[in-house]
Amino acid sequence: QVQLVESGGGLVQAGGSLRLSCAASGRTLSSYTMGWFRQAPGKEREFVASMSNHGTTLYADSAKGRFTISRDNAVSTVYLQMNSLKSEDTAVYYCAADKTYWVPRSQANSYDYWGQGTQVTVSS
Repeated sequence: QVQLVESGGGLVQAGGSLRLSCAASGRTLSSYTMGWFRQAPGKEREFVASMSNHGTTLYADSAKGRFTISRDNAVSTVYLQMNSLKSEDTAVYYCAADKTYWVPRSQANSYDYWGQGTQVTVSS
């Protein structure tokens, strides 16, 4: 069992940056592929970024060039650095862990554990 807790969300102006963190407990983070998803009001949850345990990454088109996923297995934490934020990035951001650790994954139903989410609001 893995427990995930996100932090770092908040209110930021368009063009600004935020760094989200996802702290894992219960098992070592190195056993999992990690992912970030988001859900805006009235919309379905969508993939943002993923990183395998060996560091292979996968990004949604909307995140490429602006967002960077990283992980520090020593402290069991995954990060999402978000730059050049836009109003359409406003959403609740969720971190997730997938036991299929050798490849990054974009499908939400591939993930086994989820955090509670952190709100990101980008004002225009």
